[in-house]
Parts: sequence; C-alpha cells; structure tokens
Amino acid sequence: MTDDSNATLRASALAARRALAATERHSHSATITRAFLRSAHFYKARNIACYLSADDEVDTAAVFERAWRTRKRIFAPVILPRHALAFVEVTPNTRLTKNRFGIWQPSGDAQIETRKLDVCIAPTVAFDDAGHRIGMGGGYYDRAFAYQKNSASLKRPRLLGLAFECQKVEEIRPNPWDIPLYRVFTERD
Repeated sequence: MTDDSNATLRASALAARRALAATERHSHSATITRAFLRSAHFYKARNIACYLSADDEVDTAAVFERAWRTRKRIFAPVILPRHALAFVEVTPNTRLTKNRFGIWQPSGDAQIETRKLDVCIAPTVAFDDAGHRIGMGGGYYDRAFAYQKNSASLKRPRLLGLAFECQKVEEIRPNPWDIPLYRVFTERD
C-alpha cells in the first residue's frame, strides 16, 4: 500500500470516529478502558505509557486514575525535536501544556527509557486484525520503538491500542518501519 492508501484509510477511520455521538463515545470509552484495566497487561505492569486523549479519541482518563490508585507509574508522550518522542511521568499534580499540535503533554523531566516500560498504549486512528496501526502520520511511536523491529526477543513494552470498533479496517499494508500493536482493545472486548 502506498502513503495515499494509508491517508485514505486514516481519513475514513477519523471520519467514522468523529461520527460517533458523544454519548456513544463516552459509553464505548468506558467499556474499552475497563477491558484494558481488567487485563493481565494492566495487572502485571509497573510502568505504563499512555497517551492523553484529545477530541474524539478513546478517553484514557480512567487509565491514569486507576494507575495512580494502584501505585503504578504512568507516563505520557512528549514530542521532542526531530520527530523524537519521550515519555514523562504523570502524577495527579503534574502540570500539562499543549504542544505545537495542540495535544496535552506533561511538563517535567521524570523521563523513562522506553525499554523500561511494560506497556505502551499508542494512539490509534485505524487498525486491522494483524495489529497494524495507522496513527496521525508523524511516525513518532515507530521511531521510539524501532529497536523492537530488529530483535525478536526485545518486545518490551507491549504496544497496545485502544480504539472504537468503527476504526477497524480490513487490511493495512505496513511500511517497513512500522511497529505493530500486540493487541487492540475495542468496545467488543
């Protein structure tokens, strides 16, 4: 597949996600996050990375709240120069600022090495049954976890997605640099 077909799939999945009514989005978000929070992925993890949800994405607030209550460390992505990504710890008192894309990110310097994360929930615009993912197109997560591509034994953290079922597409042909998701949680879980 070319970049044009990924752009078409991205646009279609974004339109489907935006078409959900606010009440439906809220209800589905609760079901999706509950499924993740009841999973072994969450239960066994000590260090979790998760995006701070915006607009019509699956709402991740419950993931942060449960992590704090269960004394897990939780980190959110921070965009750095040259399309790099860092993960900075978020506590209930962490100050958030908007980055150049209008996305909330933590202010602080309590970074964690990506290899020390147990789980990372990556923003997901479109996905297929094979775990291929289309994000917003910047390639930040693929670069941050590129080391997983070259090592069959180094699959830490487990990359997971939280998405609405309407974002699922039949097939995504991955680019050579794409890092697949281990699992995607939807409202059908």
